[in-house]
Amino acid sequence: MSRNIVLVDPLPRTLDLIMKPDVRRRLENLGEVVISEDRQMPDAQVDALLPDTVLIFGQTDMPKERLDRAPRLKAIINVESNFMPNIDYQACVERGIWVITPASAFASPVAEAALGMALDLTRGLTRADRAFRAGTEQYGLAGNDGVFRFAGAPVGIVGFGDLGRQLRDLIRPFKNTVRVFDPWLPNEIVERLDCIPSGLDETLSESRVVFVFASVTSENEGFIGRREFALMQPGSAFLLMSRAAVVDFPAMLEAVTSGHISAATDVFPEEPVAADDPVRNIPGLLLSAHRTGGTRDAFYELGTMAVADAELIMKGLPPQLCRRADPATASRLRSKPVAVS
Repeated sequence: MSRNIVLVDPLPRTLDLIMKPDVRRRLENLGEVVISEDRQMPDAQVDALLPDTVLIFGQTDMPKERLDRAPRLKAIINVESNFMPNIDYQACVERGIWVITPASAFASPVAEAALGMALDLTRGLTRADRAFRAGTEQYGLAGNDGVFRFAGAPVGIVGFGDLGRQLRDLIRPFKNTVRVFDPWLPNEIVERLDCIPSGLDETLSESRVVFVFASVTSENEGFIGRREFALMQPGSAFLLMSRAAVVDFPAMLEAVTSGHISAATDVFPEEPVAADDPVRNIPGLLLSAHRTGGTRDAFYELGTMAVADAELIMKGLPPQLCRRADPATASRLRSKPVAVS
């Protein structure tokens, strides 16, 4: 008799991290759950389970030759949240296999943190705190040298997916003019959300605060470099909230060190950052250890969204909550696994 195997290979996640007990029970109701979360599931075990596997939760390598051995597979649910080049996405489409991720679970907490960091940079909050602790504080107008109001300041958003759109909603009360650069979107989508579609140069040069939410692709690694930072207005704020590889990281650090801009970053080229990395000692740079999305509720939301869509798929219905992989875009992504988001 056929078994309905639910293959759970979620590293760097674990089920305890992403699922409350009631959600885990819903997962177990979908089939015979086979879990490997202390290490990536061994190839031999994966290959033995594939003929009876109906769902995969995780980042298991699934090239065409493995898909050929999984005739009953209905969905691959990437709970790490980044589509990686270890799946034959086109073959999945042709066979009716959903490849989805609940990545939007991180959008609200990342956007919230991005707004907080922007307010810190524009109003000099951390800088003022450090000055006060050092006994060099200034009062009144003197204490606001080099800062500006976020309210009404022109804003630029680079990358207008889930994160960028959440940020746009959060800042509406501040009445900013918002320019958006996203070459993957038609102007109509940008305009419907009360933003101005713009080229990269215009977005950088016309904005006082620039948020970067772009994913890394085969075409855009390091696409914000020295030339682009030079376009930014002196004293403006730059917030890197997506992946470090979209900017020329040394060029960003140079722009901050020179005093041309201030910046905040939640991501770094290598994580964890070395204890002696000079990035720790650059004035004007606000640091966050890839933590803005990794709130307790966001991790649980990953599991809830994944299981809810899996339930629909097992009923023969399309997923409604998770983002679906499109071969035309997934093949361009250059994501690598991360421990947090």
